[in-house]
Amino acid sequence: MSPLTVSIVGAGIGGLLLARVLHVHGVAAVVYEAETSPGGRRQGGQLDIHAENGQFAIAAAKLTEEFQAVIHRGGEASRVLDRHGTVLLDEPDDGALARPEVLRGDLRRILLDSLPDGTVRWGCKLTAVTARGDGAHDLAFADGATATTGLLVGADGAWSRVRPLVSDAAPAYVGTTFVETYLDDADERHPATAEAVGAGSFFSMAPGQGIFAHREPGNVLHAYVALNRPAEWVAGIDFDDRAAAAARVAAEFDGWAPQLTALITASDTAPVPRPLYALPDEHRWPHVPGVTLLGDAAHLTPPGGEGANLAMLDAAELALAIAADPADVDAAVSAYEDAMFPRSAASAVEARATLDICLGEGAPHALVDFLGGAVQTAR
Repeated sequence: MSPLTVSIVGAGIGGLLLARVLHVHGVAAVVYEAETSPGGRRQGGQLDIHAENGQFAIAAAKLTEEFQAVIHRGGEASRVLDRHGTVLLDEPDDGALARPEVLRGDLRRILLDSLPDGTVRWGCKLTAVTARGDGAHDLAFADGATATTGLLVGADGAWSRVRPLVSDAAPAYVGTTFVETYLDDADERHPATAEAVGAGSFFSMAPGQGIFAHREPGNVLHAYVALNRPAEWVAGIDFDDRAAAAARVAAEFDGWAPQLTALITASDTAPVPRPLYALPDEHRWPHVPGVTLLGDAAHLTPPGGEGANLAMLDAAELALAIAADPADVDAAVSAYEDAMFPRSAASAVEARATLDICLGEGAPHALVDFLGGAVQTAR
């Protein structure tokens, strides 16, 4: 066992995968998480896990069998409809598992179950970090706890408390907000909507607005209602008034097919606004001994299909670099950052392009062309 202990802030997919791959190679890690328990909140929707990054990382964590057990079979199907409910593209899941879908919560669970007891310290909200001058850092937490670490990794998302140690960049609103909703028991209670969504991913959009959804295990429809609107417009909606907020968002979709707008008006949960933020596409920082970032803390972008996959790849590559020579962790981190920066910059450009395909002037046909080409290429 290496004497190095890695301190990871954030028990999301990236932070946990980093801890797991380090554990596989005998390097100790502690994960500090502000949430008080694994079940403190709903863990988001489905993720499509790509072979070249997410699945590579799962293999590095030696969790491929566990991963395959939680795949949502059939979830790779995709449909595109226009706002009137006309089907423009309908591609079934071909069973090839090229980009299998899994629930974020299931993936997080298998990662948590793979770690030694005590690896994750729940209820530890980082409040201060002090550099000691030798690459080590002192950590302070809201509950009064303290720790010293030789390597600090910020895996703490968009509003990272670790990022200011290496960069003064801050996320900026990209001009689009998603509003999250859920329909439970969809086939029985909302058959027309369930039929419209289909078996996997669903997209319906027009320029500047759209409704995206996934069919999740357990007969659940999980939707994101997208609107290109100023931040002030979103702030003007009282989302504490569930009915009024749903009505206000639904009003933006006047004239859309009712089986589509039901994903807003019939939600079994209160609508939750998710404004989209991004770091600069070329975000990078001069290497700082003893600290680095991964995932959204390092390269937050609009949703483009790569966010979780890149966080997992970051985690696996960082862990493998450290495990190769724990005695020279500084060189390992430098090598990781040198590879991560250009990769994340390219992905950021692609994410913005994807958002434009979905909500730009070419919607919905630009997405039909994009997905149709992707399907033909895959075959």
